[in-house]
Amino acid sequence: MQVICPKFYFCMMALKKRRSDCPISTALDVFGDKWTLLIIRDMMFKGKRYYGEFLNGEEKIATNILADRLMSLEQAEIIHKNVDPSHGAKFIYKLSPKGIDLLPMLVEVILWSAKYDRKTAADALFVEQALKDKDKLLKDIRNGLQR
Repeated sequence: MQVICPKFYFCMMALKKRRSDCPISTALDVFGDKWTLLIIRDMMFKGKRYYGEFLNGEEKIATNILADRLMSLEQAEIIHKNVDPSHGAKFIYKLSPKGIDLLPMLVEVILWSAKYDRKTAADALFVEQALKDKDKLLKDIRNGLQR
């Protein structure tokens, strides 16, 4: 019996056997490439919501990779994609609650980079706030993302 699926890629991913049940391996299957976390970063910390905004990032993601990663994030329910009510031909991308829950991990990555990379672009005020009262910083960011 042949399975027909309009989203062939995701059907193949669903049929693909997991490498292991390790929680780190499972998480890396969802967001383990550099582009996926950079898209999440842009949504979380830079307020990007439109395809064109992601394309204009400093890392210069290719259009095919961006389209693929946005589709993967939507399929994994990390983001939601909705038609822009003010411009019907555009889509708005927004982090889902599942995506927002990645916030503490990304803050820890920023702090790690600030600690070990002298050339990092980590904002000094952000790092200071995170080190002083991380819970408050996380709460403030989370509140902004849930609007």
